[in-house]
Amino acid sequence: MLFYDRMQFAFTITFHYLFPQLTMGLSLIIVYFKWKFLKTNDPHYNKATHFWMRIFALNFAMGVVTGIPMEFQFGTNWAKFSELTGGIIGQTLAMEGMFSFFLESSFLGMFLFGEKILGHRWHFVTGLLICLGSWASGFLIIATHSWMQHPVGYEMLANGKFVLTNFSALFTNEWLWPSYLHNQMASMVTSSFVVAGIGAFYILLNKNVSYGKLFLKTGVVFGLISSIIVAMPTGDLLAKNVVKHQPVTFAAMEGIFHTEKKGAEIVLIGQPDVKDKKLDNKIAVPNVLSFLTYGNWDTEVKGLDQFAIDKHPTNISGLYYAYHIMVGLGTLFIGVMLLAAFQLTRNKLFQTKWLLCAFMFLMPFPYIANITGWYTAELGRQPWLVYDLLRTADGASPTVSSGNTLFTLMGFVGLYALLGMLFAILVGKIIYHGPEPVKK
Repeated sequence: MLFYDRMQFAFTITFHYLFPQLTMGLSLIIVYFKWKFLKTNDPHYNKATHFWMRIFALNFAMGVVTGIPMEFQFGTNWAKFSELTGGIIGQTLAMEGMFSFFLESSFLGMFLFGEKILGHRWHFVTGLLICLGSWASGFLIIATHSWMQHPVGYEMLANGKFVLTNFSALFTNEWLWPSYLHNQMASMVTSSFVVAGIGAFYILLNKNVSYGKLFLKTGVVFGLISSIIVAMPTGDLLAKNVVKHQPVTFAAMEGIFHTEKKGAEIVLIGQPDVKDKKLDNKIAVPNVLSFLTYGNWDTEVKGLDQFAIDKHPTNISGLYYAYHIMVGLGTLFIGVMLLAAFQLTRNKLFQTKWLLCAFMFLMPFPYIANITGWYTAELGRQPWLVYDLLRTADGASPTVSSGNTLFTLMGFVGLYALLGMLFAILVGKIIYHGPEPVKK
Protein backbone atom coordinates (compact mmCIF):
# COMPACT_ATOMS: atom_id res chain seq x y z
CA MET A 1 0.00 0.00 0.00
CA LEU A 2 2.79 2.42 0.88
CA PHE A 3 4.33 1.93 -2.57
CA TYR A 4 1.15 3.08 -4.34
CA ASP A 5 0.72 6.01 -1.94
CA ARG A 6 4.20 7.20 -2.78
CA MET A 7 3.76 6.55 -6.50
CA GLN A 8 0.56 8.58 -6.64
CA PHE A 9 2.06 11.55 -4.82
CA ALA A 10 5.25 11.34 -6.87
CA PHE A 11 3.29 11.36 -10.12
CA THR A 12 0.96 14.21 -9.17
CA ILE A 13 3.71 16.43 -7.77
CA THR A 14 5.99 15.76 -10.75
CA PHE A 15 3.28 16.78 -13.21
CA HIS A 16 2.25 19.75 -11.07
CA TYR A 17 5.77 21.13 -10.75
CA LEU A 18 6.11 21.42 -14.53
CA PHE A 19 4.05 24.60 -14.23
CA PRO A 20 5.16 26.57 -11.13
CA GLN A 21 8.81 26.25 -12.09
CA LEU A 22 8.05 28.28 -15.22
CA THR A 23 5.66 30.80 -13.66
CA MET A 24 8.00 31.76 -10.81
CA GLY A 25 10.87 32.63 -13.10
CA LEU A 26 8.72 33.96 -15.92
CA SER A 27 6.95 36.42 -13.60
CA LEU A 28 10.27 38.23 -13.04
CA ILE A 29 11.06 38.33 -16.77
CA ILE A 30 7.59 39.75 -17.45
CA VAL A 31 8.18 42.48 -14.87
CA TYR A 32 11.49 43.22 -16.57
CA PHE A 33 9.81 43.61 -19.97
CA LYS A 34 7.20 45.98 -18.54
CA TRP A 35 9.87 47.99 -16.72
CA LYS A 36 11.86 48.29 -19.95
CA PHE A 37 8.75 49.60 -21.71
CA LEU A 38 8.32 52.28 -19.04
CA LYS A 39 11.97 53.26 -19.41
CA THR A 40 12.17 53.26 -23.21
CA ASN A 41 8.56 53.57 -24.41
CA ASP A 42 9.45 50.91 -27.00
CA PRO A 43 6.19 49.05 -27.86
CA HIS A 44 8.14 45.83 -28.46
CA TYR A 45 8.66 45.49 -24.71
CA ASN A 46 4.97 45.98 -23.95
CA LYS A 47 3.88 43.47 -26.58
CA ALA A 48 6.47 41.04 -25.22
CA THR A 49 4.91 41.56 -21.77
CA HIS A 50 1.44 40.64 -23.08
CA PHE A 51 2.77 37.67 -25.05
CA TRP A 52 4.48 36.08 -22.07
CA MET A 53 1.63 36.97 -19.72
CA ARG A 54 -0.72 34.81 -21.80
CA ILE A 55 1.66 31.87 -21.43
CA PHE A 56 2.05 32.68 -17.72
CA ALA A 57 -1.74 32.66 -17.25
CA LEU A 58 -2.08 29.21 -18.84
CA ASN A 59 0.75 27.87 -16.67
CA PHE A 60 -0.83 29.42 -13.59
CA ALA A 61 -4.20 27.83 -14.35
CA MET A 62 -2.61 24.41 -14.88
CA GLY A 63 -0.65 24.83 -11.65
CA VAL A 64 -3.86 25.50 -9.72
CA VAL A 65 -5.74 22.60 -11.29
CA THR A 66 -2.93 20.11 -10.65
CA GLY A 67 -2.02 21.50 -7.22
CA ILE A 68 -5.41 21.05 -5.56
CA PRO A 69 -5.40 17.19 -5.72
CA MET A 70 -2.09 17.10 -3.84
CA GLU A 71 -3.64 18.90 -0.87
CA PHE A 72 -6.48 16.37 -0.80
CA GLN A 73 -3.91 13.58 -0.71
CA PHE A 74 -2.74 14.86 2.68
CA GLY A 75 -6.18 13.90 4.00
CA THR A 76 -6.59 10.67 2.04
CA ASN A 77 -3.30 8.84 1.45
CA TRP A 78 -1.32 10.65 4.18
CA ALA A 79 -3.90 11.23 6.90
CA LYS A 80 -1.61 10.07 9.71
CA PHE A 81 1.12 12.45 8.59
CA SER A 82 -1.40 15.30 8.50
CA GLU A 83 -2.69 14.39 11.95
CA LEU A 84 0.77 14.32 13.51
CA THR A 85 2.36 17.30 11.78
CA GLY A 86 -0.65 19.44 10.84
CA GLY A 87 0.01 21.82 13.74
CA ILE A 88 3.24 22.87 12.02
CA ILE A 89 2.99 22.36 8.26
CA GLY A 90 -0.58 23.64 8.38
CA GLN A 91 0.82 27.05 9.31
CA THR A 92 2.93 27.52 6.22
CA LEU A 93 0.55 25.80 3.81
CA ALA A 94 -2.36 27.93 5.02
CA MET A 95 -0.26 31.07 4.64
CA GLU A 96 0.66 30.03 1.11
CA GLY A 97 -3.02 29.65 0.20
CA MET A 98 -4.37 32.68 2.02
CA PHE A 99 -1.64 35.21 1.26
CA SER A 100 0.59 34.42 -1.70
CA PHE A 101 -1.91 32.47 -3.85
CA PHE A 102 -4.65 35.07 -3.42
CA LEU A 103 -2.18 37.90 -4.01
CA GLU A 104 -1.04 36.27 -7.24
CA SER A 105 -4.50 35.31 -8.50
CA SER A 106 -6.19 38.58 -7.50
CA PHE A 107 -3.87 40.74 -9.55
CA LEU A 108 -3.57 38.32 -12.47
CA GLY A 109 -6.92 39.41 -13.91
CA MET A 110 -5.98 43.06 -13.53
CA PHE A 111 -2.71 42.52 -15.33
CA LEU A 112 -4.33 40.56 -18.16
CA PHE A 113 -7.27 42.86 -18.81
CA GLY A 114 -6.78 46.11 -16.93
CA GLU A 115 -3.96 47.91 -18.70
CA LYS A 116 -6.18 50.59 -20.30
CA ILE A 117 -7.97 51.32 -17.03
CA LEU A 118 -4.90 51.19 -14.79
CA GLY A 119 -2.39 52.90 -17.05
CA HIS A 120 1.10 51.59 -17.68
CA ARG A 121 2.61 52.45 -14.29
CA TRP A 122 -0.09 50.75 -12.25
CA HIS A 123 -0.07 47.92 -14.77
CA PHE A 124 3.61 47.47 -13.91
CA VAL A 125 2.75 47.49 -10.18
CA THR A 126 0.18 44.71 -10.64
CA GLY A 127 2.79 42.67 -12.50
CA LEU A 128 5.24 43.25 -9.67
CA LEU A 129 2.65 42.05 -7.14
CA ILE A 130 2.02 38.92 -9.20
CA CYS A 131 5.76 38.25 -9.16
CA LEU A 132 5.85 38.85 -5.40
CA GLY A 133 2.95 36.45 -4.86
CA SER A 134 4.56 33.81 -7.04
CA TRP A 135 7.89 34.00 -5.22
CA ALA A 136 6.19 34.15 -1.81
CA SER A 137 4.28 31.00 -2.68
CA GLY A 138 7.54 29.22 -3.43
CA PHE A 139 9.01 30.50 -0.17
CA LEU A 140 6.19 29.15 1.99
CA ILE A 141 6.12 25.78 0.24
CA ILE A 142 9.87 25.42 0.68
CA ALA A 143 9.58 26.54 4.32
CA THR A 144 7.31 23.51 4.77
CA HIS A 145 9.72 21.25 2.91
CA SER A 146 12.70 22.60 4.86
CA TRP A 147 11.03 21.81 8.17
CA MET A 148 10.53 18.22 7.00
CA GLN A 149 14.22 18.05 6.03
CA HIS A 150 15.50 19.81 9.16
CA PRO A 151 12.78 20.14 11.84
CA VAL A 152 13.12 23.16 14.12
CA GLY A 153 11.00 25.10 16.61
CA TYR A 154 8.83 22.12 17.58
CA GLU A 155 7.88 19.94 20.52
CA MET A 156 6.69 16.35 20.25
CA LEU A 157 3.80 15.46 22.57
CA ALA A 158 3.31 12.11 24.24
CA ASN A 159 0.76 11.13 21.58
CA GLY A 160 3.33 11.67 18.82
CA LYS A 161 1.92 14.96 17.56
CA PHE A 162 4.22 17.84 16.69
CA VAL A 163 3.36 21.30 17.99
CA LEU A 164 5.02 24.56 17.06
CA THR A 165 6.86 26.27 19.91
CA ASN A 166 8.77 28.90 17.92
CA PHE A 167 7.00 30.36 14.88
CA SER A 168 9.98 32.44 13.75
CA ALA A 169 12.16 29.29 13.69
CA LEU A 170 10.25 28.15 10.61
CA PHE A 171 11.62 31.12 8.67
CA THR A 172 15.10 31.21 10.15
CA ASN A 173 15.68 27.51 9.54
CA GLU A 174 19.21 27.19 8.16
CA TRP A 175 17.90 24.71 5.60
CA LEU A 176 15.35 27.18 4.22
CA TRP A 177 17.23 30.04 2.59
CA PRO A 178 19.75 28.01 0.54
CA SER A 179 16.91 25.72 -0.59
CA TYR A 180 14.65 28.63 -1.50
CA LEU A 181 17.25 30.59 -3.43
CA HIS A 182 18.46 27.43 -5.16
CA ASN A 183 14.92 26.58 -6.19
CA GLN A 184 14.10 30.08 -7.41
CA MET A 185 17.26 30.35 -9.45
CA ALA A 186 16.57 26.92 -10.94
CA SER A 187 13.13 28.24 -11.84
CA MET A 188 14.81 31.20 -13.52
CA VAL A 189 16.95 28.78 -15.53
CA THR A 190 13.82 27.03 -16.82
CA SER A 191 12.19 30.32 -17.75
CA SER A 192 15.36 31.62 -19.38
CA PHE A 193 15.75 28.57 -21.61
CA VAL A 194 12.07 28.70 -22.59
CA VAL A 195 12.27 32.41 -23.44
CA ALA A 196 15.57 31.95 -25.28
CA GLY A 197 14.34 28.80 -27.04
CA ILE A 198 11.21 30.48 -28.38
CA GLY A 199 13.33 33.46 -29.42
CA ALA A 200 15.65 31.12 -31.33
CA PHE A 201 12.59 29.51 -32.94
CA TYR A 202 11.38 32.85 -34.28
CA ILE A 203 14.83 33.75 -35.62
CA LEU A 204 15.25 30.41 -37.40
CA LEU A 205 11.71 30.63 -38.78
CA ASN A 206 12.34 34.23 -39.88
CA LYS A 207 9.10 35.22 -38.19
CA ASN A 208 8.76 37.94 -35.53
CA VAL A 209 12.52 38.26 -35.78
CA SER A 210 12.75 41.45 -33.72
CA TYR A 211 10.95 39.69 -30.87
CA GLY A 212 13.05 36.60 -31.39
CA LYS A 213 16.21 38.61 -30.86
CA LEU A 214 14.73 40.31 -27.80
CA PHE A 215 13.68 36.99 -26.27
CA LEU A 216 16.97 35.29 -27.02
CA LYS A 217 19.07 38.12 -25.60
CA THR A 218 16.89 38.35 -22.47
CA GLY A 219 16.97 34.58 -21.94
CA VAL A 220 20.74 34.46 -22.24
CA VAL A 221 21.32 37.30 -19.76
CA PHE A 222 18.88 35.93 -17.16
CA GLY A 223 20.00 32.37 -17.84
CA LEU A 224 23.70 33.04 -17.40
CA ILE A 225 23.20 34.77 -14.06
CA SER A 226 20.73 32.23 -12.67
CA SER A 227 22.58 29.11 -13.87
CA ILE A 228 25.75 30.26 -12.11
CA ILE A 229 23.88 31.13 -8.89
CA VAL A 230 22.22 27.69 -8.94
CA ALA A 231 25.67 26.15 -8.62
CA MET A 232 27.45 28.79 -6.53
CA PRO A 233 26.64 29.78 -3.90
CA THR A 234 23.17 28.24 -3.46
CA GLY A 235 23.93 24.68 -4.56
CA ASP A 236 27.15 24.65 -2.58
CA LEU A 237 25.43 25.91 0.59
CA LEU A 238 22.65 23.37 0.21
CA ALA A 239 25.15 20.53 -0.23
CA LYS A 240 26.94 21.65 2.93
CA ASN A 241 23.62 21.51 4.79
CA VAL A 242 23.18 17.91 3.63
CA VAL A 243 26.70 17.07 4.83
CA LYS A 244 26.00 18.67 8.21
CA HIS A 245 22.49 17.39 8.92
CA GLN A 246 22.06 14.34 6.66
CA PRO A 247 25.53 12.83 6.14
CA VAL A 248 24.11 9.43 5.20
CA THR A 249 22.15 11.14 2.40
CA PHE A 250 25.29 12.86 1.16
CA ALA A 251 27.15 9.54 1.06
CA ALA A 252 24.36 7.98 -1.02
CA MET A 253 24.15 11.00 -3.35
CA GLU A 254 27.85 10.76 -4.12
CA GLY A 255 27.95 6.95 -4.22
CA ILE A 256 30.37 6.68 -1.28
CA PHE A 257 29.84 3.16 0.05
CA HIS A 258 33.04 3.08 2.11
CA THR A 259 34.53 5.90 4.15
CA GLU A 260 37.34 7.70 2.35
CA LYS A 261 39.75 8.71 5.10
CA LYS A 262 42.42 10.45 3.05
CA GLY A 263 40.20 12.58 0.90
CA ALA A 264 37.19 11.70 -1.21
CA GLU A 265 37.15 11.63 -4.99
CA ILE A 266 34.38 13.26 -7.01
CA VAL A 267 32.69 10.82 -9.36
CA LEU A 268 31.87 12.15 -12.81
CA ILE A 269 30.44 8.91 -14.20
CA GLY A 270 29.63 5.64 -12.50
CA GLN A 271 26.86 3.12 -11.84
CA PRO A 272 26.06 2.19 -8.25
CA ASP A 273 26.04 -1.50 -7.41
CA VAL A 274 24.15 -1.45 -4.12
CA LYS A 275 24.38 -5.21 -3.61
CA ASP A 276 28.18 -5.29 -3.79
CA LYS A 277 28.54 -1.76 -2.36
CA LYS A 278 30.64 -0.25 -5.12
CA LEU A 279 30.51 1.98 -8.19
CA ASP A 280 30.99 0.29 -11.54
CA ASN A 281 32.82 1.86 -14.50
CA LYS A 282 33.51 5.04 -12.62
CA ILE A 283 35.45 8.04 -13.82
CA ALA A 284 36.55 10.12 -10.84
CA VAL A 285 38.89 12.94 -9.87
CA PRO A 286 40.81 12.26 -6.62
CA ASN A 287 40.24 14.37 -3.49
CA VAL A 288 38.08 17.02 -5.19
CA LEU A 289 34.95 16.15 -3.22
CA SER A 290 36.75 16.70 0.08
CA PHE A 291 37.97 20.09 -1.12
CA LEU A 292 34.54 21.19 -2.35
CA THR A 293 32.88 20.02 0.85
CA TYR A 294 35.37 20.97 3.55
CA GLY A 295 37.92 23.22 1.81
CA ASN A 296 40.64 20.64 2.45
CA TRP A 297 41.92 18.04 0.00
CA ASP A 298 42.55 15.34 2.61
CA THR A 299 39.45 15.57 4.85
CA GLU A 300 37.66 12.31 5.56
CA VAL A 301 34.21 11.86 4.03
CA LYS A 302 31.98 9.29 5.71
CA GLY A 303 30.58 6.48 3.62
CA LEU A 304 27.39 4.47 3.99
CA ASP A 305 29.33 1.91 6.01
CA GLN A 306 29.38 4.37 8.94
CA PHE A 307 25.57 4.40 9.32
CA ALA A 308 23.02 1.83 10.37
CA ILE A 309 21.29 0.20 7.41
CA ASP A 310 17.84 1.28 8.63
CA LYS A 311 19.03 4.90 8.28
CA HIS A 312 20.15 4.46 4.66
CA PRO A 313 18.03 6.07 1.92
CA THR A 314 15.58 3.47 0.65
CA ASN A 315 16.46 4.00 -3.02
CA ILE A 316 20.20 4.65 -3.20
CA SER A 317 20.45 4.09 -6.96
CA GLY A 318 17.53 6.43 -7.69
CA LEU A 319 18.99 9.10 -5.42
CA TYR A 320 22.45 8.78 -6.97
CA TYR A 321 21.17 9.08 -10.54
CA ALA A 322 18.76 11.93 -9.75
CA TYR A 323 21.54 13.93 -8.13
CA HIS A 324 24.04 13.34 -10.92
CA ILE A 325 21.52 14.12 -13.67
CA MET A 326 20.73 17.41 -11.91
CA VAL A 327 24.40 18.34 -11.49
CA GLY A 328 25.33 17.23 -15.00
CA LEU A 329 22.56 19.25 -16.62
CA GLY A 330 23.34 22.25 -14.43
CA THR A 331 26.94 22.18 -15.63
CA LEU A 332 25.75 21.92 -19.22
CA PHE A 333 23.47 24.95 -18.75
CA ILE A 334 26.34 27.08 -17.47
CA GLY A 335 28.49 26.08 -20.44
CA VAL A 336 25.78 26.83 -23.01
CA MET A 337 24.92 30.18 -21.44
CA LEU A 338 28.57 31.20 -21.25
CA LEU A 339 29.06 30.34 -24.91
CA ALA A 340 25.88 32.18 -25.90
CA ALA A 341 26.89 35.24 -23.86
CA PHE A 342 30.29 35.21 -25.56
CA GLN A 343 28.65 35.11 -28.97
CA LEU A 344 26.27 37.87 -27.92
CA THR A 345 29.14 40.19 -26.98
CA ARG A 346 30.63 39.51 -30.42
CA ASN A 347 27.27 40.30 -32.11
CA LYS A 348 27.26 36.81 -33.64
CA LEU A 349 24.67 35.01 -31.52
CA PHE A 350 21.75 35.63 -33.88
CA GLN A 351 23.71 34.23 -36.82
CA THR A 352 25.03 31.11 -35.03
CA LYS A 353 22.41 28.65 -36.25
CA TRP A 354 23.72 25.60 -34.44
CA LEU A 355 23.52 27.48 -31.13
CA LEU A 356 19.98 28.62 -31.94
CA CYS A 357 19.06 25.00 -32.63
CA ALA A 358 20.71 24.01 -29.35
CA PHE A 359 18.49 26.43 -27.42
CA MET A 360 15.39 24.92 -29.01
CA PHE A 361 16.61 21.40 -28.29
CA LEU A 362 17.49 22.22 -24.67
CA MET A 363 14.14 23.73 -23.68
CA PRO A 364 12.84 20.54 -21.95
CA PHE A 365 16.07 19.87 -20.07
CA PRO A 366 15.75 22.49 -17.30
CA TYR A 367 12.42 20.84 -16.48
CA ILE A 368 14.25 17.54 -16.12
CA ALA A 369 16.94 19.16 -13.98
CA ASN A 370 14.34 20.74 -11.67
CA ILE A 371 12.38 17.51 -11.29
CA THR A 372 15.50 15.45 -10.57
CA GLY A 373 16.53 18.13 -8.07
CA TRP A 374 13.29 17.59 -6.18
CA TYR A 375 13.75 13.83 -6.45
CA THR A 376 17.18 14.25 -4.91
CA ALA A 377 15.69 16.09 -1.95
CA GLU A 378 12.79 13.68 -1.47
CA LEU A 379 14.65 10.42 -2.07
CA GLY A 380 17.46 11.70 0.12
CA ARG A 381 15.12 12.21 3.07
CA GLN A 382 13.70 8.70 2.89
CA PRO A 383 12.89 6.61 4.87
CA TRP A 384 11.63 9.66 6.78
CA LEU A 385 8.74 12.07 6.26
CA VAL A 386 10.13 14.29 9.01
CA TYR A 387 13.84 13.60 9.06
CA ASP A 388 14.91 11.29 11.88
CA LEU A 389 11.54 11.74 13.64
CA LEU A 390 8.67 10.33 11.59
CA ARG A 391 9.09 7.44 9.19
CA THR A 392 7.26 7.42 5.87
CA ALA A 393 5.59 4.13 6.70
CA ASP A 394 4.08 5.69 9.83
CA GLY A 395 2.55 8.63 7.95
CA ALA A 396 0.37 6.76 5.48
CA SER A 397 -3.38 6.39 5.93
CA PRO A 398 -4.18 3.02 7.50
CA THR A 399 -7.71 2.81 6.03
CA VAL A 400 -7.06 3.51 2.33
CA SER A 401 -6.48 0.30 0.38
CA SER A 402 -3.81 -0.17 -2.25
CA GLY A 403 -6.55 -0.93 -4.80
CA ASN A 404 -8.20 2.43 -4.23
CA THR A 405 -4.89 4.23 -4.50
CA LEU A 406 -3.94 2.41 -7.72
CA PHE A 407 -7.35 3.14 -9.23
CA THR A 408 -7.10 6.86 -8.51
CA LEU A 409 -3.49 6.89 -9.76
CA MET A 410 -4.63 5.52 -13.12
CA GLY A 411 -7.34 8.17 -13.16
CA PHE A 412 -4.77 10.90 -12.57
CA VAL A 413 -2.57 9.54 -15.36
CA GLY A 414 -5.44 9.64 -17.86
CA LEU A 415 -6.75 13.04 -16.77
CA TYR A 416 -3.31 14.66 -16.69
CA ALA A 417 -2.50 13.26 -20.14
CA LEU A 418 -5.59 15.05 -21.51
CA LEU A 419 -4.75 18.24 -19.63
CA GLY A 420 -1.17 18.10 -20.86
CA MET A 421 -2.28 17.78 -24.49
CA LEU A 422 -4.77 20.63 -24.14
CA PHE A 423 -2.09 22.81 -22.55
CA ALA A 424 0.40 22.02 -25.32
CA ILE A 425 -2.18 22.93 -28.00
CA LEU A 426 -3.07 26.25 -26.36
CA VAL A 427 0.55 27.28 -25.77
CA GLY A 428 1.43 26.18 -29.28
CA LYS A 429 -1.25 28.50 -30.68
CA ILE A 430 0.09 31.44 -28.68
CA ILE A 431 3.63 30.80 -29.92
CA TYR A 432 2.45 30.31 -33.51
CA HIS A 433 0.60 33.64 -33.59
CA GLY A 434 3.50 35.40 -31.85
CA PRO A 435 3.56 38.71 -29.98
CA GLU A 436 1.85 40.46 -32.90
CA PRO A 437 0.29 39.27 -36.16
CA VAL A 438 2.67 38.95 -39.08
CA LYS A 439 1.76 41.30 -41.91
CA LYS A 440 0.96 39.49 -45.13
